[in-house]
Amino acid sequence: MATPNEKLAASLEQLKAIQDGGQRVVQSSALSRTHRERLSKAGYLQEVIKGWYLPARPDLSAGSVEGSTAAWFAGMRDFVAGYCDARFGEAWHLGPELSLLLRSGERTLPRQLQVWSVASNNQLVQLPHGCSLFLYRAPQLLPAEPHAEDQGIRLVNLADALVAVSPTFFVQQPLAARIALGMVDDTAPLLQRLLDGSHSVIAGRLAGAFRAVSRADFANSITGTMRGAGYTVQEVSPFDAPPPPLLTSRPVSPHVQRLRLNWEAMREAVITAFPVPGPMPADEAQVLMDIEARYVADAYHSLSIEGYHVTADLIEKIRNGAWDPEGVDRQQRDAMAAKGYFETYKLVKDFISKTLQQQTQQAGLQGLREALSAWYLALFSPSVQAGLLKPSDLAGWRNHQVFIRGALHVPPAKEAVRECMPVLFELIENEPHPAVRAILGHFLFVFIHPYMDGNGRLARFLMNAMLVTGGYVWTIIPVQQRQRYMQTLERASSYGEIGPFTDFIAQLTRGQALTPLPRPD
Repeated sequence: MATPNEKLAASLEQLKAIQDGGQRVVQSSALSRTHRERLSKAGYLQEVIKGWYLPARPDLSAGSVEGSTAAWFAGMRDFVAGYCDARFGEAWHLGPELSLLLRSGERTLPRQLQVWSVASNNQLVQLPHGCSLFLYRAPQLLPAEPHAEDQGIRLVNLADALVAVSPTFFVQQPLAARIALGMVDDTAPLLQRLLDGSHSVIAGRLAGAFRAVSRADFANSITGTMRGAGYTVQEVSPFDAPPPPLLTSRPVSPHVQRLRLNWEAMREAVITAFPVPGPMPADEAQVLMDIEARYVADAYHSLSIEGYHVTADLIEKIRNGAWDPEGVDRQQRDAMAAKGYFETYKLVKDFISKTLQQQTQQAGLQGLREALSAWYLALFSPSVQAGLLKPSDLAGWRNHQVFIRGALHVPPAKEAVRECMPVLFELIENEPHPAVRAILGHFLFVFIHPYMDGNGRLARFLMNAMLVTGGYVWTIIPVQQRQRYMQTLERASSYGEIGPFTDFIAQLTRGQALTPLPRPD
């Protein structure tokens, strides 16, 4: 008689055969009831709507509501693409507004997606966690293609979406509109659609939009060509407020553009929330002594936020060299994490020390790229040496997609990480205000999520390196306030609201400048 593990293996073989056939969602008829129930119980299959299943990851879906939420948002794009492909073939796409939003680098899906298809029936399909699909019966489809970054969801092409969106898109999504306008490298595709459709009003709107973001050459090309073809064009900006000009005149990655525009839009809120920074601290010894005094509390709370079970005694044991990596502590995941944290802390402290010695923040910031790489290696080297991680895990930026538990926001694809990280370092280096470097450095680091693991710890180290060298105190986020911490980061990531996160950290910084967190029991 087959063992339970052998039965599960047989069911997984059936699921693999379906996936190897190119299907990303599983209809109930594709698997026997026994296989479906066995895979669902083990966490490898999640029923989304009656008769439709999504392959899942047990490590995400098991346990808590937070895990269930993470499993759904990790697979939502796959389900939408697979479900619509199964129902409509290639004859479908998202609406032009949402297509333009996702093409602009937005990584948070709205809870309701509008799907266009001539075969739809204006049906609302309820999905898990308050999400839904509205299957709109479109009179005709627009040119569209699968978008690799969104797991093959079909998006309207850039030029067609710009022509098709309503004027309200520029008011409701000004950031996405600016990015989309910056992605255009030639007006010819736009003009072809404007001329073929006799869209003189839309031509005036797009010309006004291009001129508003300082792309006058594109605005002139549109108005000149349309008028030359005999159309009357009235140029009107669709933005409700004059937008800042694009930061570059040439097309760049939407992720890079979004990073720059977010920094530009968010920095004033940070400056307002924080006390005015003083001069760079002159007493290096006093600063380092203060950091030392806060270390045990910092390590305890930072590691606890990430789910490690550490005690003050374990942290002290590692700091004092009493930890035995070849003996009883070798396989302790928590001990390895605490050891890596201490090794990283020492490097961060050295970075702060060197920056203070140079008495110029700019000199220190120029070494940040190399320093951060060393911090990451230090954070995980003990786990590699103990055999808990593979050496290849230290190879640099992540090579796979990652998902954040309980978050709507999905970090960008691995290709975008390589585009974004040099820009993030550039933004930090060029920023004159230390609180902006600390807050936006932390936020955008976890927004990009450049590593497979350790992003939260490294973001907090980065934040504190920027705070301390800017005259503020080393600030600890208490594990008791983990929920607020995660929620404020989620507000910034999914909705562009940096205020709650900024206020949260500023409040902690003020309080801990007066009274440091005590050493934990």
